[in-house]
Amino acid sequence: MTEPKSSNTAETLAAVQEGSSVDVILRRLATRAMGLTGADIERIVREARLKARRGKRAVRYEDIEEGIRGHRPPVPHNLRWRFAFHEAGHAVVHHALDLGPVRGLNIDSGEGGYNLVGFHVWATDTRDWYENMLTMLMAGRAAEQLVLKRVSSGSGGTDDSDLARATRLAFDMERTLGFGSEHPLLYRPHRDPGAVFDRYPELATRVHARLEVAVDRAGTILRRRRSTFNALAKALFEAQAMDEEDVLQILTDGELRR
Repeated sequence: MTEPKSSNTAETLAAVQEGSSVDVILRRLATRAMGLTGADIERIVREARLKARRGKRAVRYEDIEEGIRGHRPPVPHNLRWRFAFHEAGHAVVHHALDLGPVRGLNIDSGEGGYNLVGFHVWATDTRDWYENMLTMLMAGRAAEQLVLKRVSSGSGGTDDSDLARATRLAFDMERTLGFGSEHPLLYRPHRDPGAVFDRYPELATRVHARLEVAVDRAGTILRRRRSTFNALAKALFEAQAMDEEDVLQILTDGELRR
């Protein structure tokens, strides 16, 4: 979420949200607003200010949250469950592999779910880190397969999708990062991996094999942490948006029970 340009809005929200700091409120709103553009947020804030002005009162947290909810179309029950399983899968695997913090999850959008995650810097750029990243990226698909026994196109379809990012990462492991199963010391970049796959089917086979390993590994992690995964998916389905503190509570509770 783009922070409001006027600090007065944040101060007003902090004043009416008893016991919460400005930072906490903004993080909560940022989680709720995942997927919206800066222009969307500016419009929602303007409308909230107008509503408060008409009521001769200060802007409330609920004004902003209701504005965000009103901007989104209602999500059908079965689709909301799919989104919840998909995003919970990403979060559980991200946490299990200790990739970094899970900042927030959101399924309050007819266009799909969103996750905001961070990454620890001390282990990046190793082969293990790239393999863990592949596993995390494929975890949404693995979660759908585990629970629903079939997968949707939600993992793919766009250049910034899970499948697109995972494919590019696996391609780079084979061609530019020095982790290839054939000629690992050769640096062979290409702007369009899809075109390379068409010409070199054996490379496509190797990249696809990496993705198969990643989705199988993600599935194994989710099965081992099934109670945590189920609890997070249920909580996300009901709340539709969860910030870092709420997500971490479920993830750590699950670890204590294991």
